[in-house]
Amino acid sequence: MTTVKSDLLHELKTRGYIHQCTDEAALDKLAQTETITGYIGFDCTAPSLHVGNLVSIMLLRKLQQTGHRPIVLIGGGTTKVGDPSGKDEARKLLDEAAIGANIAGIESVFSKFLSFGSGDRGSVMVNNADWLEELNYIDFLRNYGRHFSVNRMLTYDSVKLRLDREQSLSFIEFNYQVLQAYDFVELFRRQGCRLQMGGSDQWGNIVGGIELGRRTASAELFGLTTPLLTTSSGAKMGKTAAGAVWLNPDMLSPYDYWQFWRNAEDSDVTRFLKLFTELPLDEIAKLAALEGAEQNEAKKILATEATALVHGRDAADRAAETARTTFEQGQTSSNLPSIEVPRANLEKGLGVLTASVLAGFVKSTGEARRQVKGGGIKVNDATVTDERHALSPSDLTEEGVIKLSLGKKRHALIRPV
Repeated sequence: MTTVKSDLLHELKTRGYIHQCTDEAALDKLAQTETITGYIGFDCTAPSLHVGNLVSIMLLRKLQQTGHRPIVLIGGGTTKVGDPSGKDEARKLLDEAAIGANIAGIESVFSKFLSFGSGDRGSVMVNNADWLEELNYIDFLRNYGRHFSVNRMLTYDSVKLRLDREQSLSFIEFNYQVLQAYDFVELFRRQGCRLQMGGSDQWGNIVGGIELGRRTASAELFGLTTPLLTTSSGAKMGKTAAGAVWLNPDMLSPYDYWQFWRNAEDSDVTRFLKLFTELPLDEIAKLAALEGAEQNEAKKILATEATALVHGRDAADRAAETARTTFEQGQTSSNLPSIEVPRANLEKGLGVLTASVLAGFVKSTGEARRQVKGGGIKVNDATVTDERHALSPSDLTEEGVIKLSLGKKRHALIRPV
């Protein structure tokens, strides 16, 4: 590992955040002498960010914690184009109302990780629609488009992926990398921003921005990317059988979020502790040394610490306690995620397959049917053997709920209303 002297790069390197850096030595020197303004862009394609975005959010947090200034760039403009990076097909284009609703949903996450306000280190949130929607297209092509070689753009992974698979790449998507490069230049001019960060799939786009800044503004800009995050089994980070692991509590409960981290693969625990918690490295090393059943304690700590950053310490502790009473004491905890259903539906009979979809365990009744055949679904801790089983008022416990489970670790309470 190359020796670095700045607090910023030392923290990022020792915790495993860095995959590539355009000029590490120069950036390290700059971080020792100046307050660096750096940014990461987040397009508004969903009403919440998810665990796959978390390493980028943590990167901005580390930037601020080591004495620098983070910018959250909301892609109100670029969302209308669609980033082809890592995508097999074009994103569905969203209208103004959907983009606005998504922006409102994702903005709330950042206040949990960053300190916004005035001063040279106060985080800033900006929207690239502010400048992209004002562009005169012809002037833009003359002033900025001429600096991009189509030959080189065709070599970018985001483009090659589509072409190699003979899948359509629209002209509007092809423009995305030009607009992202322009974002970097615009942030340099407006905010003095000199560092763009992002996932490894953004490397080509980031380098494009650095070169555009050099050619059009004589700016010395820097880029830094994080490793592509997958689990040890090769699964994409933040994806489960039931869907994305959302950061907003109205889309995924703190308990289910806690369970996601608790279910981490053994070989991922140390890496995740470094990236997604703020435990000291010496404490992480002690947890990494645990073996066998003791490693479950490290997973519980990972789950609680990661949940505390997103949902707060109280919610994290409640989730941990709910898990303890549910699994270790065999109790039905009132803090389990609950799904309210009309009492009339229960009286008519609520199919266990439908209930499993409502609980978010599976995406379809077909998938629930397969879980029943495999013995994976339980009602009040009793295995369901008939896919036609229907929940009824007779299944209500003394607490007035029905406990629905998928496997040993996913539970929800059905509450009649």
